[in-house]
Amino acid sequence: MRLQWRRLRPGELDHELLWLLVSVAAAAVGGAWLALGLPWPRCNFLAVTGWPCFTCGATRSAVALLHGDVAAAWLFNPLVLVALCGVVLFDLYAIVVLLTRGPRLRVTVTQPHLGWAIAAGAVLLALANWIYLLMRH
Repeated sequence: MRLQWRRLRPGELDHELLWLLVSVAAAAVGGAWLALGLPWPRCNFLAVTGWPCFTCGATRSAVALLHGDVAAAWLFNPLVLVALCGVVLFDLYAIVVLLTRGPRLRVTVTQPHLGWAIAAGAVLLALANWIYLLMRH
């Protein structure tokens, strides 16, 4: 794996702008949904099986984090809390590089087996999180 700071190349996709817009839009839609008092999303997996899915508690975790209750956000769904913190950090990075027109961080996977290792790690994290949710249920 290689980390590199470089300027955008002509025609290259601006990931920072794209994902900043996606995350801000998602936060705006979610905030508007809750502000309008619309019903919270229901988990169909939980309704059918009686078991939580691996994302159960995501909405409650996000709301708890927005209220500053990190401990409750962790208890609802630890992986979602970590992911939301990652999104916030990425958004801050994206704002800085967009405003300063600075170089962007790019990650290049140089060895094919490393990509598989990263994917396997992500699957293991999701499974560990799901086991946690099943144990708390």
